[in-house]
Parts: sequence; structure tokens; C-alpha cells
Amino acid sequence: MKIGIIGAGNIGSTLTRRLTALGHEVSVANSRGPGTLAGLAAETGATAVSVPDAVKDRDLVVVTIPEKHISDLPAGLFAAAPERVIVVDTGNYYPRQRDGRIDGIEKGLTESRWVERQLGRPVIKAFNNIYAKDLMERGLPRGAAGRIALPVAGDDKAAKAIVLRLVDELGFDGVDAGGLDESWRQQPGTPVYAANLDAEGVKRALSEAKQERSPEWRATASSPGSFGAPA
Repeated sequence: MKIGIIGAGNIGSTLTRRLTALGHEVSVANSRGPGTLAGLAAETGATAVSVPDAVKDRDLVVVTIPEKHISDLPAGLFAAAPERVIVVDTGNYYPRQRDGRIDGIEKGLTESRWVERQLGRPVIKAFNNIYAKDLMERGLPRGAAGRIALPVAGDDKAAKAIVLRLVDELGFDGVDAGGLDESWRQQPGTPVYAANLDAEGVKRALSEAKQERSPEWRATASSPGSFGAPA
């Protein structure tokens, strides 16, 4: 597939490495410009591009930037992209640790539903509940004992099926986590978050999740900066 990655932090750079190694054609962008990604491009064979160019002529685009920077993306970023382009959101809301208060999320929108509204395109939620090191190193062949499973949520069943196949390619069991309004079940603070469970464990953890955010995952008057930094 032709894949664009917006964001070259821990998850973005890891997906760039893994997906190029699997033979996908990857374009990667960040907010500082393609010149800052020369090393990653040389290492992986990915193409360093501007953020708008990461969306052009792609089959799938991964948006993997801090929640607080979603609204800083260029206006109309996906306006010219065909409807068939799949958009994957890997983000998490860290109000105390990084992002500050985002009113839409605090008032009850799931993180990815809020992202979807900012982007103006449907999104699939994936890769948000695993540490980058584990995403890089712990993929296993299908059927292997101890294979980690990852939840994937979204409203477009065809798009979700493609992302589930990509998860499998990367060496993880994909678990259909329902529609995007159910994606709160894989947000920070839920049983599946950073738990590295197998498929049955992921299904069980999703079913046991509580929708109300615990206090440490809600904004305060001094957010950000009132809690420890996220992993």
C-alpha cells in the first residue's frame, strides 16, 4: 500500500520502520519539515515530505501527533483526498501530562470522534494502546504463542478490515473493537491500555472497561503539568 504518516515521534517513526520493512511505500512528515527527517528516510527508504504531501496519492494515512496539535494541522488537509483514503488515528488524550484541556473530549466525545471532527474525515482508531518499543519488537507470526492483540475501532467496516489486516502484517492479532463511539474502551486508563494482552484478553478487557474517566485522566485547572509525563 501507499501509506502516509503524519508525525515522526515514537509511534510514527516505529510505523515508518516497520511498514517500509514490510514493503509498503511510505511517506513521512512532521511539523518541522522534511529536512528534519533525512535520517529516518535514509534508514528506512521512506520518503520525507511536507504534511500536505503525506496525504497526496495515498491509500492510507496515519495521523500520529499529540492531541493538542491536531487543530494545528493545515485547514482542509484532506479536502482533495479521495473518499477511499483510510485515515488512522493513533492518538491519546493526556490532559494533565501534555495536552491541556480539550473541551470536546472533556464534555464526552471519544478522543477519536473529536479527532475525526477536526480532520473532517472518518477515522479508524488503532495503535494507541501499545508502547512503541513493543510495536517495534514484539510482533510475531500468526498463530504464535504469546502474540499480542490490538483493538481497532471504526465505523467503516471495509476500512477497518484493511487496518485489521495491516495489524496482522505487523505481527499482532487485530480485534474488532466496534464503532468509533466505542473507542473509549481503548483510551488511557482502561484495562486494555498498554496491557499487551492476547486476543481473548483484549476482548475481555474491552468488555470490562468503564466509560467514565478516572480523575488522573481528566483535565484540571492547571492542566497540563499537574501529573507525570506519558510514556
